[in-house]
Amino acid sequence: MKTLVIYESMFGNTRDIARATAEGLAEWSDVSITDVDSALLTVPADATLVVAGGPTHAFSMSRETTRHDAVARGAVRGSARGLRDWLAAVSLAAPVPLVTFDTHTKQRWVPGSASRAAAKEGRTRGFIPVASRSFYVTDVQGPLVTGELERARHWGRSLYSGVSGSVRSRTVLD
Repeated sequence: MKTLVIYESMFGNTRDIARATAEGLAEWSDVSITDVDSALLTVPADATLVVAGGPTHAFSMSRETTRHDAVARGAVRGSARGLRDWLAAVSLAAPVPLVTFDTHTKQRWVPGSASRAAAKEGRTRGFIPVASRSFYVTDVQGPLVTGELERARHWGRSLYSGVSGSVRSRTVLD
């Protein structure tokens, strides 16, 4: 299997989750990881899975204005393009399973998240959403809640069972 991991990160937390998830995925897949600014706008025909993640901004994926706000709050670097922009522009040779993730502050209930919004947008672009997960930060700038990196590694390892069936049958897992 060939997996592409694409992430958007403002403070480094989502990048760290992407890397940890990629480590778990690497136990059963050839993994390529890149930030959203460097990601190709065409998913290669040999890709069997795309894992895409970003920070939750205003209960969804980031927008140009929310990325500017993050820079004003001290973000390490602002992305010229966000996950929302990449999903809107990407083209696929054929439907590909999509796994999404996000980071956001840990609260009892959040009405929306970047991972859910990315899965929804991905479906409209021809992806087959198969899984999503949220990872938590202690505050807007982080750091990650203790244990989140290991949780991301474990999640990456565990994705094979759900994704392999979807790759074989090209059906959506609910």
